[in-house]
Amino acid sequence: MNQAPSLAPDMLAALHRAAMPDFARWQRMIYATGGCAQPVRLHGERLTVDVRTGEVLDVYRTADEPTGFLLTACGNRRASRCPACSETYRDDTYHLIISGLRGGKGVPEDVSGHPRVFATFTAPSFGAVHAHRERNGTPLPCRPRRDRPVCEHGQPEGCGRRHERDDPQAGQPLCASCYDYRGAVLWNAHAGELWRRFTQALPSVLARLLGMSRAALRRTLRLSYAKVAEYQARGLVHFHAVIRLDGPEGPADRPPDWATVALLDRAIREAAGQVVVPASDVPAPVLLRWGDQLDVRPVYISAELDEVSDQRVAAYVAKYATKGAESAGTVDRPIRRVEDVAGLAVTEHARRMIFTCFALSRLPEYRDVPLKQWAHMLGYRGHFSTKSRRYSITLGELRQARADYRAEQARSILGLPAPDGEETVTLSQWRYAGNGLRHGEALWAELARQRITTARRIAREQEQPEPG
Repeated sequence: MNQAPSLAPDMLAALHRAAMPDFARWQRMIYATGGCAQPVRLHGERLTVDVRTGEVLDVYRTADEPTGFLLTACGNRRASRCPACSETYRDDTYHLIISGLRGGKGVPEDVSGHPRVFATFTAPSFGAVHAHRERNGTPLPCRPRRDRPVCEHGQPEGCGRRHERDDPQAGQPLCASCYDYRGAVLWNAHAGELWRRFTQALPSVLARLLGMSRAALRRTLRLSYAKVAEYQARGLVHFHAVIRLDGPEGPADRPPDWATVALLDRAIREAAGQVVVPASDVPAPVLLRWGDQLDVRPVYISAELDEVSDQRVAAYVAKYATKGAESAGTVDRPIRRVEDVAGLAVTEHARRMIFTCFALSRLPEYRDVPLKQWAHMLGYRGHFSTKSRRYSITLGELRQARADYRAEQARSILGLPAPDGEETVTLSQWRYAGNGLRHGEALWAELARQRITTARRIAREQEQPEPG
């Protein structure tokens, strides 16, 4: 007698979930979330009423659902937490950035002719770290030193290894005892303030270079930007920013002819060089600045150029909008107790930075810096993506447009009239009932995500024009 092959527990749980009577409806819900990895369950109801007659046009109650609840997407931007929602966030960020470079989504296409650059602001050095270096695609020695010196702690000050891009040693200090962990954590904690002061200093520098007052500059020129934070392998954030010059009315207004890329480049470098943020006076003054490796490049229109094209910039920024400190070897969730740090599955460099956050948080001079709260982020507490008001469309507007489109689809399916000003009103009441996937559901949610991703990729490929 042949014995049926045994199945893994996860597969058995998935098959058991598929055999439940509410599975078909649950599966439609999970597809509607895009295959969300941690969907939110809601209880409640929604009524659509004709205010002229009082007639109830539509009623939806989760009590009538086979599942007993409604699923909605978690909306988390981190790919490590929810690949499905992070992909939506990445796509939205791409459209936000590209519309400020090419136009569209309410931004005039003439904006593509405005001076704009792609600038990268880095952190200074707090100690030598292993690094991936290459030339023409060939890895180079990390830190070659012929005399093979050692530091005061007896560790080599050089490294002749050729680290690959994904080498786990890349970003780790050559000597952890020499590394300035206090300075590194404080820099992360004040990086957002450095950026804020830079955006304040840039108009002043531009006005000085042009020999005019800031008030006169505001009447002739406006600065717009969009930026994203990225963690380097050494655990420090750096910022990628698209910075654009507009006329005084914003993207619809052409800037003066003297507003050039060269002028913007010079102003960015001077403003970045003069920004300083004091972090502490005890036991010695700590003044934080940008690193020396400031990179400023013009953004071109054509995607076929080898230089920085608008499409490549938008894709690059959007990619890093979905990543957090976990890409630097730490965790993507808050750490409540210092006792938990020793058992974390993180790199030793990240562990030391986390311990430093907890240690500094106990000192009175850092009482106003929430280092403990952001220890899992290695001290960084700023937003990962920000933009100036008039750079382009907002993420909220993109999300609202998507919600309106789906609402219109639902009305069409139900045969309901389109909303007409004050003639109809929708009343909703929702209660949180939990989140996450239940036993046996992870396989089906991931399968839904993969199918949706494949369908989107095929649709994008079909939309691209054939060469020639």
